[in-house]
Amino acid sequence: MHRFSWRIIGILVLGSIGLSPAAWGKHDGLIHNGEQVLFPIGFYEHPKEVESLRRMAEAGVNLVHCNSQEDLDRAASVGLMGVVPLPLQNGATDQLRKTVSELRRHPALAAWEGPDEIVWNFTAASMLHRTKGIHRESGEWWRQTENAMQYSQEQADQIIPAMREAVDMIRKLDQDNHPVWMNEALQSDVFYVRKYLDFVDIVGCDIYPVKKEDRRIHRMASATDRWIQVGRGKPVWMVLQTFAWSELGEYYGVNETAYPTFQESRFMAYDVIAHGAKGVLYWGSAYLKSEKFRESIYALTRELAQLQPFLTAEPEKNVVVRLIEIPEEGEITRGVKVQVRRCGGDWLIILVNEDDQFHMGVEVGGLGELNGRQMELLYGEEQMLIQHGEMVTRMRPYEVKAFATGREWEAQNLQGRGFISDSSD
Repeated sequence: MHRFSWRIIGILVLGSIGLSPAAWGKHDGLIHNGEQVLFPIGFYEHPKEVESLRRMAEAGVNLVHCNSQEDLDRAASVGLMGVVPLPLQNGATDQLRKTVSELRRHPALAAWEGPDEIVWNFTAASMLHRTKGIHRESGEWWRQTENAMQYSQEQADQIIPAMREAVDMIRKLDQDNHPVWMNEALQSDVFYVRKYLDFVDIVGCDIYPVKKEDRRIHRMASATDRWIQVGRGKPVWMVLQTFAWSELGEYYGVNETAYPTFQESRFMAYDVIAHGAKGVLYWGSAYLKSEKFRESIYALTRELAQLQPFLTAEPEKNVVVRLIEIPEEGEITRGVKVQVRRCGGDWLIILVNEDDQFHMGVEVGGLGELNGRQMELLYGEEQMLIQHGEMVTRMRPYEVKAFATGREWEAQNLQGRGFISDSSD
């Protein structure tokens, strides 16, 4: 087995078992062999074929879901790390003790994951009405009916203490202090999430906005902002779309196949990063029928992996973006999000147009340290000489521009970047 060890950098070990680490380090990233800090680029999918896993690793993916020692061994063989899901809602069971004891020292283990969307599933999930008959009518949670409120409280009274007991056990058994991550639905209830927030380490949500005639990719910003608020400063990992809703079966009632285009996938990833996400994972690829779409996601993960040193650096402060234009009467814009990061003597400027309209005068200020340096638009032809501590560019609707101090920050393999098709192969 290829020997390496993964851990989260910056966690302080606490004497009090069961509490989340009090602080994270500067990078909030994953560290490899005590040296390389990595931004998590993950997949829920775990192909059984080593060649498929190797293809992921070669595309810059560094984190996959693992359900056993065999899965971790397979991931380790191609240099990937693993996150292991655990049924924390069942409490400190003998099976949990056995699983943690067996896997805690595995060199590929990066993190534990709690039950997926646990709060959503006992508050607002459609299955509470459609398949379980617990809610008498659809949408009871959002109307705060007595029935929905009573059921959610009963479930929380059982589940949250059981989760705490389970995490207490993990902290005692796992001397390497692998973090516990909880993924929720976009609108999972804040009140109940914060009941377990103190004893987990990473939070986040999944968001899958692209359907055939409904492509609300602009929601990435507010989704990330919400979970940063919910998490009270904990690192946020965002789970993004890598499937077509029609591939998930009849339950969701979607018949027309629609994948995100490469540009939509790129927007979604950069927008959550620009809003503070500390990791990006992809769900749904196990259902994929389109290899062309898969390759488009790998094109994006290759791009992100090439920027690893920037993605684990702290954003520069005092950088501002202004729109120099006259808005149409009554027009409301989200504007352009900017984030600037440096790695040694190199710099990266990320611009994300969060509007479905052109912005013809996008000014970025606060770049005094870059005066006289030329920035290259990655994967484009635009060049920008920084003068007076500023730069000005134009942006198309939902466009991403990433300017760097050199083209070595571009991925060499460009296959998949032109994906636009909504139909399966």
